[in-house]
Parts: sequence; structure tokens; C-alpha cells
Amino acid sequence: MSELYPLKFNPIIKDYLWGGNKLKEVLHKKYESDTAAESWELSGVDGNVSVVAEGKLSGKTLRELIAEYGADLLGKTVYDRFGDEFPVLIKFIDAQKDLSVQLHPDDELARKRHNSFGKTEMWYIMEAEPGSELIVGFNRATDPEEYQEALDKGELLSLLNKEQVSEGDTYFIKAGKVHAIGAGILLAEIQQTSNITYRLYDYDRTDKDGNTRELHTELAKEAIDYSARDDHKVDYHKQYNTSNKMVESPYFTTNFLNISATFVKQLVNRDSFTVYMCVDGKTQVSSGDFQTTLQKGETLLVPSVIKEINFSARQAKLLEVYL
Repeated sequence: MSELYPLKFNPIIKDYLWGGNKLKEVLHKKYESDTAAESWELSGVDGNVSVVAEGKLSGKTLRELIAEYGADLLGKTVYDRFGDEFPVLIKFIDAQKDLSVQLHPDDELARKRHNSFGKTEMWYIMEAEPGSELIVGFNRATDPEEYQEALDKGELLSLLNKEQVSEGDTYFIKAGKVHAIGAGILLAEIQQTSNITYRLYDYDRTDKDGNTRELHTELAKEAIDYSARDDHKVDYHKQYNTSNKMVESPYFTTNFLNISATFVKQLVNRDSFTVYMCVDGKTQVSSGDFQTTLQKGETLLVPSVIKEINFSARQAKLLEVYL
């Protein structure tokens, strides 16, 4: 019998010039700095590998767990496909200021240039101040020449599609799609394990030392999807006490769980780990002798060997992620 149990990990806090204080004030993350931008909840990225926070495996890294438990942790098909690499990166993001306009390369280009996975990602809006916007793609089909001309003239924003957002809005951002998170947004992000970003425009901002951040103008040209496909906003149901499908892709599947009672989740037919991100409220979670509370801003990794999870809540909203 495996000694694995549902696992919480210590958050890895990142601060950038656009971060705020909601990770501390709303999600109760602990850090010393005045602001923070991202909380990496579950990461296998080199130099930023998650460490177990609780239980008899406390102090073990995610990579150590994969090396020791393999398919029992990840699922056989996932382990066969990715080996010792954890395939997704799970974050909470607080944008007090606008993020840079950016995009990520696809698998083929990322492998060729960086020996890395590409980056397709998903955003779930947890909170949004009135008028908060995302940039997602272009507002009309364009081409490399028109794009470069707008960039040279400082008019890139005129080509970009902006959308106001509110709590519960969900976006699936394919590799190659130009995007940016706007000021006033707190969100959950699920992405391929990759830290490759091409920054296109950063509002001419400088850091505390007066330096501008690097732009990746030439690298980005080949990676950009210049179309204006309206394929990014996710339509999903919010029925109580069931799994509501949000995103299904080669990189991850995400369901929305709207829990208001006791709910038993059967995982017998799932050959994958499962991640639960609590995006609102709190729930009791149990499996066999294991019990914990999962509240807004917390994340739980359920090993593949565990085949049933019980939830009990008056009100909780969870994102369920698996391959």
C-alpha cells in the first residue's frame, strides 16, 4: 500500500514591479516583502521546485517524490509521457499594475530554441476591480509587417483586443497568442511547465534602479499568432456538486467544482494526478484516514494512486486539474 496522501506544498513567492498585496491580504500568503506578484503553488521548474508542507513527507521536494513514487504519484500514462518532469505549473497571480504585453512559444519552437516545453495557459478570474481588463489577441487579423510598424510607432496597443473581466471569467490562452493581465486582477493560472516568455511591450517602465526590462522583439516575431480568432473565453456551467468541464486540451484538463454539500469525487478511471485549487470559500477534504481543510488560495495535489476524495462545504469553488 502506498504511503502517499493528498499533498500541500509551501508556496514559492515571486515579486515583480507589477505585484500588489492581495496574495497576503486576500489569500493569506506569508512573505516579508511589502508586495508580491505570484505564488507558485506547484512547480517542478529548475530552481523553483515545490516542497511538501505537511505530513510525513514534509520537506520532500516534488522531484524527490516523482523519483520515489513515479506512476503512483503522476499516473502511468503521465509518467510514461513526461518521466521525472512535472507537466504543469500552478500559480496565483496578483496584478496591482498592468503586466507587460507578452506571448509564449509553442512546443516546437520552445524545444528548438530553449530545450523547453511551450506554454499554453488558463486564467480563472478570482477578483477584479471595476473596469479591470485583459489583453487577449489582436482586435483584427494582422501580419508581421503591420505589427512591426505599430511597434515601431509605439502604437501596438491599438492593434490589441481588450476585454473587461469579472469574477468567474475564464480564459484559455494558446501558445502564440499575445496577452497581458491588467491592473486590479487576482487570478488562478494553470500552465504548461515552462518559464519562457517573450515580452513585446512594457509601457516604457523602469525598475527602482531606473532600468527598463528586456524586450524580445526578434524572438517573438516567429512565435506570434497574427490572426484574430475569438477562441479564448471559456463558457462553462456552474452546477453544484458535480464536475463542470471548463478546458480540455493536450496539456491539461480543468473542471469547475461548485460545492455546497458533501460531495464524493471518484477517481477510479483517472490515470493521472489531480490538483485542486480553492478559488473561493473553504471545504473539508478527506480520503481514508487523511483529513484537511482547503480554503481560498490553497492548493492540493492528489496522487494518482488515490481513487476517491470526499469534500464537505457550505460554499466552496474549486478548480480541478489533471492530464
